[in-house]
Parts: sequence; structure tokens; C-alpha cells
Amino acid sequence: MRLKELLHYTYIIPVLAVLYYFSGWMGGGVLYDIIAGLLLTGSVLSAVHHAEVVAHKVGEPFGTIILALCITIIEVALIISLMVAGGDQAITLARDTVFAAVMLILNGILGICILVGGVKYYEQFFARTSATTYLVSIVSILVLTLVLPNFTSSVNGPFYNEAQLTFVSIACLVIYGIFLMVQTVRHRNYFTIPEEHPEELYIPSFAKTLISFVFLVICLGIVVLMAKGLSTTIENMVQSFGAPKSLVGVIIAAVVLLPEGVAAIRAARNNQIQSSLNLALGSALASIGLTIPAVSMVCIAYDIPLVLGLDKKDIILLSLSVFIVMLSLSRGKTNILYGTVLLVNLATYIFTVIVP
Repeated sequence: MRLKELLHYTYIIPVLAVLYYFSGWMGGGVLYDIIAGLLLTGSVLSAVHHAEVVAHKVGEPFGTIILALCITIIEVALIISLMVAGGDQAITLARDTVFAAVMLILNGILGICILVGGVKYYEQFFARTSATTYLVSIVSILVLTLVLPNFTSSVNGPFYNEAQLTFVSIACLVIYGIFLMVQTVRHRNYFTIPEEHPEELYIPSFAKTLISFVFLVICLGIVVLMAKGLSTTIENMVQSFGAPKSLVGVIIAAVVLLPEGVAAIRAARNNQIQSSLNLALGSALASIGLTIPAVSMVCIAYDIPLVLGLDKKDIILLSLSVFIVMLSLSRGKTNILYGTVLLVNLATYIFTVIVP
């Protein structure tokens, strides 16, 4: 690679973020936290760039899978680190963050992608079989993890006992594992649309791909560390506004999903709505299908109680979101109305978090 390419912000900012984090300046005051927030945002955007370089090299659908898995790793690391540090006070953090991530993806990322694509191209087309495959898996895992705990009788409240938690974790992994096999082997054609001009596709060299992969790992690592370092500031900010603690989960999920969202919206603007769907729905599936089992294992190991069941209001909002997404993706084409309705659902969710 040329020196000019290495001086791009996607290489410089992650290095600066690492140096800033280990300098010990974080937490020194408002100005220091603002700088940390800017570096964290820059690292997230850098992660998007490097993930896209890797994605161009490996092709679809593997590229979107890599980014979705990277986002899930960030989410799992953040939730586990905050839960272990917070103990019993963080028993709802996993549920709130996973629920927020699903709502932000289904209503926010998907809504913006459909709206942006609809404004620019009027209609965009995708493979209906891919949407159906995603949604079948997502709906099953959502009910098993966030709804069913409210209706079991072995433990009072929105909890699973250890045996139930283990079973549900295995069920999530089985569904996600079979989905990956379908997506990458048996029915890979469901998730790809042939390029009109394949000769124009950019394929990076092996050396550049390897460097981007290394920087992708660096970006993901520093995002986790800096977000954890800023968690106290975020909690204090939420408390100062008098907002419920569940808003912390929304903020964490929004930070974690920023790379996914930027990449999906960029794809929609380039008339690649299939890639947008792969990114958004793939991230939603990985978020619940992998995060819940990982968090469950930690909670069992450390004997931390884990609240999973949603309250009635959130179950209604989740049901509405899933139903609207299913209707929006049932015809294989999109328009601005679908995107607008999804964004209204997102606004309703965030408003009811702040004003329950």
C-alpha cells in the first residue's frame, strides 16, 4: 500500500483512539469525554470502511455476514463487561440492549434504507425468499428469548431458570447455525442479486485486505473499550435528564449499530437494497441469536440473575414492528411509504422509552 493510503483517517483515527484510551485521560472531565466520543465515532466509521474492504474481497453474502458478526462481537463484549461490573444492578441491561438493537434495526436502519432508496429510485427490488428466510428465524428467536420468559412457571417473573436458559441458548444457536448454512451453502442464491456490470466491481488486493482486517479488529476492540469507559458518563447523562435507565440500552445499541447502519444506508443509496437487507436483517438475527446465548453462559457462570421477558408495552411495540416489516418485505419491492411507517414506529418506541 502507498503511504498516502495509510494516512487516510480510517488508519489514523483508530491509532489515535488506542493511544488516547491507554493515556488515562478518559474520565478526566467533560472535554476529555467529548474527545473520547469523537474518537469512538471515528473508530466506528473506520470499522465500516475496513469491513467493506474485506467484504469486497470475499463477496456476498460473506461480506455482510462478517460485518454482522463483528457488530455482534462488540455488543456481546459491551453487555458482558457492563453486567459483570454492575452485578445485580445490570440484570436488565442485556434485555434492554438486545431489544433496543432489534427495534433500531427493524424500524430505524431498515426504515431509512427503504426511505432513502425510495426517494432516489422510487422502487427497489430484492429477493423475497431472502426476507422470508431472515424473518422466520428472527421471529422464532425473538419469541423464545424476549416473550416466552413471561409465561413460564418454574420461576416467578420474566426469568428463565438455569435449565430453561441453557435450552433456549442452544435453540438460538441451532437456528442461527442452520440459517448460516442456508445463506452460505444450500441457498446462497436467495441472498445475492447478479451485478449488471461485474467487470466494474472493485476487488482489493490480498495485502490491502489483510491490513484492513487487522485494522477492523483494532477498531472493534477500541470501540468496546472506549464505550465501556464512557458508560458511566452515559448513565449519569441519562439520570440528569430524568430518563429511565432503559435509555442506556438504547444508546449503547445505537453506538454499536452505527457501522451497520452507515454501511446499509450507503448500499441503499447505490441501489443495492439486497445488501441493505442482508446487513440489517443479518445483524438483527446475529444480535439476538448469538448475544443471548453468550450472555446466558456468563450469567450462569457468575450466578447473575438475567431478566429477559419484555413488559406488555414492549411486546406490543415489538409485535407491531415485526408485523409491519413482514408486510413491507412481502412483495419483493419497496417504496417510501414503507420506510416512513417504520421510522414512525421507531419514533414511537424511543418516545415511550423516554416518556413511559
